[in-house]
Amino acid sequence: MKSHFHLIQIDLYFRDYKFALLCFITAFVVTLITIPPVISLIKKYRLYDMPNGRKVHSSPIPTMGGIAVIGGMITALFLWFPFSTQIAQVSFFFSITVLFGLGIMDDLNDLSAKYKFIIQAALAALIALSGIRITSLGGLFGIDELHMAAQYSFTLLVIVGITNAFNLIDGIDGLAGGLGFMSLVTLGMFLIMSGDENTALLAFALAGGILAFLYFNFNPAKIFMGDTGSLVLGFVIAVLCIRLMQVNNAIPNAVLPHAPVFVFGTVLIPVFDTLRVFAIRIWNGKSPFEADKTHIHHLLTNQGFSHGVAAKLICFIHAFILIEVYWLRALSQELILTILVVFMLLTTVILKNIGLLFRKTGLVNTSAVSNN
Repeated sequence: MKSHFHLIQIDLYFRDYKFALLCFITAFVVTLITIPPVISLIKKYRLYDMPNGRKVHSSPIPTMGGIAVIGGMITALFLWFPFSTQIAQVSFFFSITVLFGLGIMDDLNDLSAKYKFIIQAALAALIALSGIRITSLGGLFGIDELHMAAQYSFTLLVIVGITNAFNLIDGIDGLAGGLGFMSLVTLGMFLIMSGDENTALLAFALAGGILAFLYFNFNPAKIFMGDTGSLVLGFVIAVLCIRLMQVNNAIPNAVLPHAPVFVFGTVLIPVFDTLRVFAIRIWNGKSPFEADKTHIHHLLTNQGFSHGVAAKLICFIHAFILIEVYWLRALSQELILTILVVFMLLTTVILKNIGLLFRKTGLVNTSAVSNN
């Protein structure tokens, strides 16, 4: 059965999505069933995310919701994924296991950023050694095939960067999950369209778990994802981005002639926001890793917008970017990249001042503005 989506100009053959949908539904159901007992267990042992000066919630909230999400993902993959002993698969699942454990330890003991960075870099190197690495920029800035040293260096930078970008943007209810869900479904769809159905199952399995989690995470949140979930989410998305670039570089009639810029669009908001925040902190003479309230969601919550409004607005912008970056595929990659960066610059300025436009509406809590 074939379906044409006129808005995004894509033909989908639903028979190609049979196992992807099975993974999605299985992960969704398992996560949905698992989260309530996880919440009860976390409350029993008082494993809360405690409020402090750099966090926007005002009362203790159960954390480590990533346990249920990753549990749902792994259950779905055990049922439907064609496991093998290929080095890339073994390296990927080993890395997921280590990151999952690292996230639990961080949620329990608040590990140092340096310690987490070293482990992430080691796992990124393992993924690159296994064969999942950026081998070409597909003509972006006139660069095609990369030298081996550049392949490993760029792959490490991308994996560690995207992993931490999703970890850092997990600051308000529903935001990291909402952005991650849309990116995972998009990457999964285009992996299938590019002929890599097996890798796409990873995207849909995690997307199913994330969607179930969002039911409990949208404002007011009953549970947070925690580093247990956000580290794995960012890592998986990073690996899928690299794999999609590889696949499109290998097939004669690529579905995405602008794959490097397209995958950048799928992570644009968290990556751009992380770079912007780091730049501001360095400009102000601070450490780039010093926590503050300057992330994109803070631009809204600092003006009195609720978590729900802020998360939905940023997710809407993300959805627009995902559609727009595909629509613009006929343009040169350099021009698309310029459009994306300019769009994010303008978006940041607008979000920073949007409270002035809505001060008299119910969307803005004026007392919250004054308290900030």
